Amino acid sequence: MILLRSSLRRLGAARDSPLLCSQCLRRNPLPPAVNRFASFSRLQSGIASQSPSSALNKTYFSANKPENTVNSQNGLFTSFAPANPSQPNREESDPSTSSTDQSELPHRRRKRLKEAASQNNAAEPVIPPDASAQLSNFSSTLPETSLRRKLAAFFALTKPRLSFLILLSTTSAYGMYPISSLLALDPSMAPLPTLSTSTLTFLYLTAGTFLSCCSANTLNMVFEPKYDALMSRTRNRPLVRGLVTRRAAVMFAIATAAVGLGLLYLGTNPTVAGLSAANIALYAFVYTPMKRIHVINTWVGAVVGGIPPMMGWVAALGQTATTGHDTWRDMLFGEGSLGGWLLAGILFAWQFPHFNALSHTIREEYKGAGYKMLCWTNPALNARVALRYSVLMFPLSIGLWWVGVVGHGFLVSSTVANGWLVKEAYGFWKHQGANGTARGLFWASIWQLPILLVGGLVTKKGLWDGVWRNIFGQPVEDDDEDYVYYDEVPGKSIKPGTASQSSSVS
Repeated sequence: MILLRSSLRRLGAARDSPLLCSQCLRRNPLPPAVNRFASFSRLQSGIASQSPSSALNKTYFSANKPENTVNSQNGLFTSFAPANPSQPNREESDPSTSSTDQSELPHRRRKRLKEAASQNNAAEPVIPPDASAQLSNFSSTLPETSLRRKLAAFFALTKPRLSFLILLSTTSAYGMYPISSLLALDPSMAPLPTLSTSTLTFLYLTAGTFLSCCSANTLNMVFEPKYDALMSRTRNRPLVRGLVTRRAAVMFAIATAAVGLGLLYLGTNPTVAGLSAANIALYAFVYTPMKRIHVINTWVGAVVGGIPPMMGWVAALGQTATTGHDTWRDMLFGEGSLGGWLLAGILFAWQFPHFNALSHTIREEYKGAGYKMLCWTNPALNARVALRYSVLMFPLSIGLWWVGVVGHGFLVSSTVANGWLVKEAYGFWKHQGANGTARGLFWASIWQLPILLVGGLVTKKGLWDGVWRNIFGQPVEDDDEDYVYYDEVPGKSIKPGTASQSSSVS
């Protein structure tokens, strides 16, 4: 190494590098050892491409090289010539493999290539596995004899996230029904027995709805484990991995359906129990097999999503029934059922931006599994449908305010939530799901629905009247003359504003 350095110093002293030319180098080529050392040092530090004043400047020699020295084995030009003279220089033809990348660290190169792939939309982001798959992974890590393993596996059959959204829509509709005993901040607006009854009904509704969801979701998994195994989001579900036997899953579905429907029948009213039973049958025995037959399955699934808020509304409506013999027609098509239909319409419309965005990210898997979905049969229609039903959220939300279910504040909260959803749906339609718009619409739908429902509960009409009266000591006019508050005397009823007369009679 010392000899090589000394020889290079003598070479630099004898010949000034800027004065070198191809003719001089051809007459006095560098010694082989020096040539190899120069090539090695250039590979280590990239001098040839980074130092413009270097004697080994590529641009300088490419303009002065003679034709008979291009393929010289001992000359300096061998480091610049390609291995195959018939092929162009790889550095010049492919910028991604330039000489500056030769000193790039491996992890930085992987990061650069990953960013380039994302910019070119080469790999579209996929929605992460659902909660059932994650619970199955957790269950598989526990000992086979562990009770927690069995509980986690059976809980995975219920599709917890989907069940939570259904439960939220049901209980929100129950709480938004405009009677004073439901979610009232002023306890004096309703006697204690009525308030206790509504709370108990709420508990029956919550438990019965959740167990009914468990049954429907379990039956869905029982009918299609071989198709779930073909898709990345569902291949880790408990029946696919053998964490739960098919027989045990069927028994679990029957037990949860029986208990859930029983709680709804005894704790709410027969109409709510009938709606829940119809939803189980529609989801498990109509929607599930139809997914492999026709794209209309998405609309059937949207009907399944719209029934739970109607259940909550009818459960609240049953507490204000004038007689104990009100039929299901009175519950579903009576005078006070319009708010329930509007809430059901909101949940029906929400299914399309949510599911169409989700299915777009795994459209090839749906196609490979044989599911008839718009995401691959007609991608353009898939995006248009998502945009249409996102826009439909606006009139449905305004309708809740128009019929007196919610107050003016709901117009603000719903406009913000629906505007966000429409914005993402428009991008999804414009780019046909590319550039991450499908993922953006999916997550917007996940957050838009809770914002809308919780906003309806917070802005329920009449909810803050008692607080206002307690703070300012001012009476609040009741716009609804149909509310009937009951006196302590059985069978006596009074209209709003006649409490003093009733107390004097009693």
